[in-house]
Amino acid sequence: MNTSEKADRGSLRFRYIKLCIFFSGLSVFAQLYLFQPMLPMAAEQFGVTVGDTSLLVSSSTIGMASGLLFFAFKADSYSRKKLMVFSLLSSALLTIISTWIPSLALLIAIGILKGFVVSGVSAVALAYLTEEVQLAVVPAAISMYLSGNTIGGMSGRILATIFAGEFGWRNAVLIIGLESLTLGLIFWKLFPESKFFTPQKTDYHQKVKQMKNFLSSAYMLRLYFIAALLMGVFVSVYNYLTFRLEAKPFSLNHYVIAFIFLMYIFGVFGTMITGRLSKRFTKNNILKGFIVLMLCGIGLLLSENIYIVIPGLGIFTLSFFAAHTMASQMTALHAKKGKSSATSIYWLFYYFGSSILGSGTGYLLHSFSWNIFIAVLIIAIIAALLLATANTSAENNG
Repeated sequence: MNTSEKADRGSLRFRYIKLCIFFSGLSVFAQLYLFQPMLPMAAEQFGVTVGDTSLLVSSSTIGMASGLLFFAFKADSYSRKKLMVFSLLSSALLTIISTWIPSLALLIAIGILKGFVVSGVSAVALAYLTEEVQLAVVPAAISMYLSGNTIGGMSGRILATIFAGEFGWRNAVLIIGLESLTLGLIFWKLFPESKFFTPQKTDYHQKVKQMKNFLSSAYMLRLYFIAALLMGVFVSVYNYLTFRLEAKPFSLNHYVIAFIFLMYIFGVFGTMITGRLSKRFTKNNILKGFIVLMLCGIGLLLSENIYIVIPGLGIFTLSFFAAHTMASQMTALHAKKGKSSATSIYWLFYYFGSSILGSGTGYLLHSFSWNIFIAVLIIAIIAALLLATANTSAENNG
């Protein structure tokens, strides 16, 4: 098929792709971090520590990472659309089922399974976009997907916090599950089938070879570790900021804290800004710039003044999503062959970073102070900056 037939800006096909890919991100991230703002409620209800309750979030990301490892081998064996539809509908049903789960251990187990099935979306979404739309509008399509991730994460957290306060956490889970089921059904109806990809029998030898190539590429490996570090830092901040804001000197109630998650709007701006900046600067310089901005934002979270903390969180959120958008684009565009393998490995590192740092820093915070917690996260961001700096010459040579 002639590649000129790929979806281009202004076409009906491109509009459906953008809308549905946005809805997929909205659904996945509304579910994935559903319990994040309710961790203090869970800690009180189940009588466990901060680190233990963080497993409600990390279980889903561990499942996501495991699923991405599986789909790194199997994604190309399935229709792109059918895999994404299955992931969206089955994950929504698992979220609804979570409403009636009585114990923390069972909720964690459901979270792992939910993360595994929903990983089918992340495993192929970027590959689908690079295959089905014109190269010139790939960044716009990817930004739309990541904007869905951002708004899904924000709306899920805000709704979960408000409804949990009004009707109890179980009803909050049910509402998010029904919303996600609706989005999955719309996606099933409207999302265009692939024109430039057909399912193929998995060639495990070729897949292993592709993955070895990506993992032995210093350029790609550094991008993967950047994703792991930045996502781990981001999840750590949002996991435990609720505890910080409920305690002295802030002493905020949960309704006010819910709207702290409106900071995710800045994440949407971050994904949009990268598209404009990429016309003027190299991708890696944009990545480095936003990592530096992340450092500035997280430094402000050390303050005990809420009017400094809130702008700091906004800067931190915007710069994280901008950096993540750029790193994921760099990964998808650098991979000439085996795009689904390249992007699956990216998400694998991304969610392992979320799981390991997201829970590990909870135990750190429980044992030490907020300042020590932030100091460790700053070290992780600096490590990501050093990795991006090392990639500068590789990008210029490429």
